[in-house]
Amino acid sequence: MEQNNKKYYLTAFVLYLNYFIHGIGVSILAQYKQQFAMQWGAKKLANGSFDVSSVVMVIAALGLGRLIALPIAGPLSDKLGRRIASLIGIVSYIIFFVGIALSPSASVAYLFALMGGIANSFLDTGVIPACMEILVKSTGLATILTKLGVSLGQFVLPMMLGYVAGNQMSYKTLFFVMPALFVIIAVFTAIMPMPKSSSVKNSSVKEESLLKKIKSVKFTPTSIALILIGFTCTSTFQLWLNCIQEFAKSTGLKNPSVIQSYYSIGTIIAVLVTAALVGKSVKPVKILFVYPLIALIMLVIVYVVKTPQITIIGGFVIGYSAAGGVLQMATATINDMFPTIKGTITSIIMIASSAANYAVLSVAGAITRAYGVEGPKYVLLLNIGITFVGVLLALYVNMSYAKATAKADSGAAVLE
Repeated sequence: MEQNNKKYYLTAFVLYLNYFIHGIGVSILAQYKQQFAMQWGAKKLANGSFDVSSVVMVIAALGLGRLIALPIAGPLSDKLGRRIASLIGIVSYIIFFVGIALSPSASVAYLFALMGGIANSFLDTGVIPACMEILVKSTGLATILTKLGVSLGQFVLPMMLGYVAGNQMSYKTLFFVMPALFVIIAVFTAIMPMPKSSSVKNSSVKEESLLKKIKSVKFTPTSIALILIGFTCTSTFQLWLNCIQEFAKSTGLKNPSVIQSYYSIGTIIAVLVTAALVGKSVKPVKILFVYPLIALIMLVIVYVVKTPQITIIGGFVIGYSAAGGVLQMATATINDMFPTIKGTITSIIMIASSAANYAVLSVAGAITRAYGVEGPKYVLLLNIGITFVGVLLALYVNMSYAKATAKADSGAAVLE
């Protein structure tokens, strides 16, 4: 039986550090909206604050950059190797941080934000497959640890912001500290040993052979369901994060921002619990069903009960069940189905996740405009509907897995 590559554990630790900084990178712009709005020449509003719409558009460009790069990041990772893909991600992130800090306008910053999204894509398709090739027997654990890195980065960011503010440092300080840390990680990534990627082990390194392998992939109903779960699970927590505040106000909650704190705590706890579960041989497909089911039940309770206390509890439960590793478990499961093109298949499921960022929030915006003060209620119903579809998809995947296991002569079943 194939064993974990223990001699590469230190390499895996270094690779996971990328996701710690990534957690900071995807959150930091939102913390400095006013400062960057002023830097980029935004107009002042009647209350004396700056119009931050341009900053929001720059933040949205992170998702667009991710969508642009994912189709090519995966195949390049499979062809050139995980080290090269990871280094491209690191360099792109360095460009993002420094570029944003020095941008004279929102238009220029938008281009650098695209680089941030590109960085995310290459980290996803370089680091995740590499760590799964190190933790061969624990692919679910390998993917959930990336989420732990992101959650820890987001958890310490407020402390970093407090330190910067308390010491009267520039708001750009962290935008230069993070690239410096990335440079150190890049050096170690370049020199530390890595396992030979499975795509190289099992196929010719020639480009035409790899292309033939990708074209020959048979996407079964189960694999399609897993890709769609990448869309539904992302939709659940994106709709909650971006749209629950207005609904919470309608329940009488005076400070809806407190929901975010409970959401973050729930996410971190979920990552730790999920890592422990998959480390004890709990199949990722089981988590794929149980977690969205919990999220669905909580969303229904929040909609029906409509009290501030339930909404706050909902923040914790949704953070735990929707953002605590479902996407990573779907990634691990589908990678086990396509072991020779891990980078490519990771790209596909991440494209579904990125598409959810745009699609569901656009629909939510249209609903809000159409229904006014009643809009938040209908957005929550939209979330319930999408999460319900995710539960059905996960149920189907579990049924397929059970059938494959029953037919297998050994314990390792192949999903169809």
